[in-house]
Amino acid sequence: MKAYVFPGQGAQYIGMGKDLYERSAAGKEMFENANNLLGFRITDIMFNGTDEDLRQTRVTQPAIFLHSAILAAVIGKAFEPDMVAGHSLGEFSALVASRALLFEDGLILVSKRAMAMQKACERTPSSMAAIIGADDKMVEDVCASIPEIVVPANYNSPGQIVISGSNEGIDKAIEALKEKGVKRAIKLAVGGAFHSPLMEPARAELEEAIRSTNFNRPVCPVYQNVNADHSTDPDTIRKNLVMQLTSPVRWTQTILNMIAGGATSFTEVGPGSVLQGLIKKVNKDIPTDGVVF
Repeated sequence: MKAYVFPGQGAQYIGMGKDLYERSAAGKEMFENANNLLGFRITDIMFNGTDEDLRQTRVTQPAIFLHSAILAAVIGKAFEPDMVAGHSLGEFSALVASRALLFEDGLILVSKRAMAMQKACERTPSSMAAIIGADDKMVEDVCASIPEIVVPANYNSPGQIVISGSNEGIDKAIEALKEKGVKRAIKLAVGGAFHSPLMEPARAELEEAIRSTNFNRPVCPVYQNVNADHSTDPDTIRKNLVMQLTSPVRWTQTILNMIAGGATSFTEVGPGSVLQGLIKKVNKDIPTDGVVF
């Protein structure tokens, strides 16, 4: 069974999607539609902007979504998923690709998500850090022992977990983990504490938009971040999507569940190859590749 996965924030690069725009009439039309919906020419930033401009959350998230969703649309019949999943932001790309969401609705939600998250980040100084080579439970226990807000945010692969919280909480957690022998704890260049309780204002703002958006039954099961489980029920998908902003991304468990559900190969749809590397760390024997356009 063929599984398709869609990347999240951090996969962006200058020039992303330019080949789709230049070589596909359908792709160009979708990009121009996106420029009109967003009210600014995001394609100018994606194709020829600066790294600094592309790193703005209001740009990064729609840009990655557009690259993934348009790529899945342009390859047409070559995209025949038996199951899909997306990492954080990538879940919106997966929902559009599997036809649970219309392209335009997905873009509007992603844009609102990005703006809401940016506002939440500006409200409280916060950050994230990648913890390498530590047992998940050790990281969970350390986070629980810190009086400030700090929680596991991304279970990316065995031995790789990202924590999220206030700046002080992150610093204290890193110090405590190093005292326990963890050698690699790397602060990430992100705008704030994604997938943590500090995103509650963004979650509340996005919930209204999600609940007022029409969701269809997808063409295949969608494995969601919140519980690593699959669904084709629009109401369940909507509910899990609302909870996503303040809940951890259970990526390791998602990949294991997809394999248990029959996945025999994984194809990454979108910029970069980050997810292919994470999947190989979960199961080195499973075939992985990316879409070649």
